Amino acid sequence: MKYLIILIVLTSCTSNPIKKPNTKSFNEVHNQSLFIDTHNDILLQIMEKGYELDEDLNGKTHSDLKRMKQGGLDAQYFSVWSDGGQENPYAYANEQIDNLDAVIKRNPDKIAKVANSKELLQAVENNKIAALVGLEGGHQIEDSLSNLNALYDRGVRYMTLTWNNSTDWATSVSDEKNNPDYKGKGLSDFGRKIVKQMNTIGMMIDVSHVGEQTFKDVIATTTKPIIASHSSVYALCPHPRNLKDYQIKAMAKNNGVIMINFNTGFIDPTAAKKEEAFIKRHQAELDKYIDSGMHPYLAEEAIYNKYFQEVNAIRAPFDLVIDHIEYIINLVGVDYVGIGSDFDGILLPPKQLDDVVSYPLITKALIEKGYSHNDINKILGGNILRVLQNNE
Repeated sequence: MKYLIILIVLTSCTSNPIKKPNTKSFNEVHNQSLFIDTHNDILLQIMEKGYELDEDLNGKTHSDLKRMKQGGLDAQYFSVWSDGGQENPYAYANEQIDNLDAVIKRNPDKIAKVANSKELLQAVENNKIAALVGLEGGHQIEDSLSNLNALYDRGVRYMTLTWNNSTDWATSVSDEKNNPDYKGKGLSDFGRKIVKQMNTIGMMIDVSHVGEQTFKDVIATTTKPIIASHSSVYALCPHPRNLKDYQIKAMAKNNGVIMINFNTGFIDPTAAKKEEAFIKRHQAELDKYIDSGMHPYLAEEAIYNKYFQEVNAIRAPFDLVIDHIEYIINLVGVDYVGIGSDFDGILLPPKQLDDVVSYPLITKALIEKGYSHNDINKILGGNILRVLQNNE
C-alpha cells in the first residue's frame, strides 16, 4: 500500500498544496505515508557513551530502534559527525558506520542498509527501517576524493560540506559571520571539484552549516538538486544556521529540499536569550565539568538534564515547527520541505516532540491545517525521496 501511495506522490508534483478535509485518523495517515528523517545523531551517542541502537534507551536518548518503529519512521539518514578535531576524522567516520552496520547485522528483520531509492522502497515494503548515512562535516574526507568515494561505497548519501568550522575548501556560516579571514571565500577550486564529484557519484550536497558564499558557489556549481538536511527558516527565527528567503527560493529553483530542524534555538526567536540566561546561571558548574575533562557538549547535556524544569520552560512551542514548514510552503510550494529533526544532536527539542515516538504529532497538525494525504506524504518523505532519485 505504501509503495502505491509513494508512486502517486512522485508522479504528482504541484507547487501549491490543495487543502481538503482528511477523513482518516492521523495515525492512519502517518502510517500510510512514507516518513524519512534526514538527520539523527544517535551514532555519536553510541560512540561517546557506549550505547547501542537496539537497546532500550528510553530516558537516555531521543532514539532507539524500537521507538523509531513506534514513531512510524520508514527511513533514517544516520548522521556521521566530525569537527575535524579527531586525530583521524576519516577513521572516526568509518567507526561510526561500523557501529551502524553492527546494529543492522544483529537486527536483519528490523532494519536494512540501503544504497538507493529502489532499495529504500523495498525495505519499507518489507516492514524494515531503511538506513542511509549522512556525513556531517567535510573534514571526514580529509581532503581526498578517494576517501569521498570510499564513504559513498559505505552508504553515505549526503555530505554536509562543513560543520560549524570550515574545511580547507569550504567556509562555514560561523566562520563567514564571525571571522574576517573567511568572509567571501566560499568554495575553493578543490571545493568545486568535490561538488562535481558528488554529483557524479550520486551523493547529495548538504548546505546546512555552510556560509552564504559557499551556498552561492554550490548553487552555481552543482548540476543536481541539493538539500539542507537540518535547517529552518531565518525569517521566522534569525539564527545564522537557518536559511534566508533567497536561499529557499534558490533551492526550490534547483528542485532541492529544506528539512526542518527541531532545535528550539532554530525555530523560536525568543529562545536564545532564555538559553543564555540559563547557561549563565549554571556557568560555574558547567566549567567544572569541562575542567574535569568532559567534552563541552556532554557537559552542557549534563547540566540540561540536571535542571529539567528550567530547561522545559525554554523549549519552543510545538506549533512553531509547523510554522516553519508552512512558511516554506507559502513561499515556494509544498514540494520543497521535509523533516530533519536533529534528534540526539540537540538538547532542546520543542514541547511535545520529546523523542522519535512523537513524530505522528506532525502529521496530526498538518491534517488539522487541512493538508491532503498527498501533500502530507510529500512533506514527510516524498520530497526527499525525489531528490535522492534525482541524484542517483
